[in-house]
Formats: sequence, C-alpha cells, structure tokens
Amino acid sequence: MPVPQSRSRFVDPAIQEYASAHSTGPDDQQTRLQVETAERTGGAARMQIGTDQAVLMELIVRAMGATRALEVGTFTGYSGLAIARGLGPSGRLVCCDASDEWTAIAKRAWAEAGVTDRIELRLGPALETLRSLEGVEQFDFAFIDADKENYPAYYEEVVSRVRVGGLILLDNVLQGGRVIDPSATDMSVEAVRATNKAIASDARVRVVLLPIGDGVSFVQKVTNGSLGRPPGADSPAAVPRRT
Repeated sequence: MPVPQSRSRFVDPAIQEYASAHSTGPDDQQTRLQVETAERTGGAARMQIGTDQAVLMELIVRAMGATRALEVGTFTGYSGLAIARGLGPSGRLVCCDASDEWTAIAKRAWAEAGVTDRIELRLGPALETLRSLEGVEQFDFAFIDADKENYPAYYEEVVSRVRVGGLILLDNVLQGGRVIDPSATDMSVEAVRATNKAIASDARVRVVLLPIGDGVSFVQKVTNGSLGRPPGADSPAAVPRRT
C-alpha cells in the first residue's frame, strides 16, 4: 500500500513531489511501520507524521546534540522513532500516550529499530504524566502532537520542563486551514488558536509557525522570564543577535 511521504496541505503538489524526490526517504523499518499503521488503524493513520517531517525532526535533534527529549502523543511510534534516532545511543526519550493498542505497534517498531533502550513509554492521561515528572528544565527537545483540546495546558506544562535554549515542536497548528475560518468554532480549532496566540505573546520563547504538514510551530525557549511579551521585547537590546 503506497504511503504518502509528505502530509503537507499547503504546498503545491508538484513542488512537494520535487522536494520529496530530493530528500531522504524512509528506510525499510520506517516503511514497514507506515504500512502497518495504515493497515491496522484505518482512518486514524492520518495522525502519523509524514516522512519529511520525521527526517526534519531527526536532523534537528541530532544537530542540537540533544540527549533528553519528551513526546506528548506517540500514536504508533513513527515520530518517537525519529526523535530516538536523533538522540543517539546515550539519549533518553519519554513518550506520553493513552492507548495501549496503538503504542503496542510502536513498541514493536522501536524494538526492530534497536532504540527501545532509549525510550520510556508512560501510558495514561498526558497531563497527569507531565505533572508527575520530577524537576524542571530537564528536556532539550519536546514534541506535542496529542488531543488538540489540551494543547494550551500541554504547552504550559512542557515549556516549564524544557531548558533555556531547548526546542518545542507543536504539530497540527493550522488545523487544515481552519484556524483562519471564522465559521470553525469546534473545541479543537479554538484550543489551537488559543495556543498559537499564547505562544506568540510568550516572552519566554521565540517562535516560527511554518506551513509544513498541517502546520508546525518551532518554539525555542530563550529565558525563564514571566509570561507576556512586554513593550520592547523585540527591540535590538532585547533580542539576541549573531555577532
């Protein structure tokens, strides 16, 4: 069964095809996981990130030299596999999910890929798991891709647990374009709008929202300062610059 290598909804198809042809594709283990996910989860398979996003995440984690990572929403383990590969043998990834059925697929895939020893899977409501984590600023990288209604709460719990200089990625932040549709008022899109607005005004971070996949926000924590972007936060004196 053919599996799309990109899930981008906002890029011209011809451009996306060219980009995919000139990017690293999935290896045999990743392809088997994609196919099994499509066959065993039906319509839910659309929740799996595309190959392009997985490769990007792996590259970022590796380039950061990250050794501690957190994932909120694991599904069948494709994103977790990408993060774990980027972390390397000494890295540790905490995965939060509520489904034993779907994560059973993930565990088999991780074992086949030889990354099981890097991953700690915690089953249960993600907010409870996050709040049970000891200490603060313990993670270099985090990926949020779970139920959208809880995105505002997930973000607040995660940002306090990521070190200064660390990176948070949030998936599905464009909601198929519905974030700009005034008639879209369901709980998911309203929660994502609220999260996007909160992040954009959060003085602790710098953020860029990119229209890849279903929209991904790249958020870097730059300070432990207070919430809210005060006047002058984006002035030359307040924004770190390259020298």
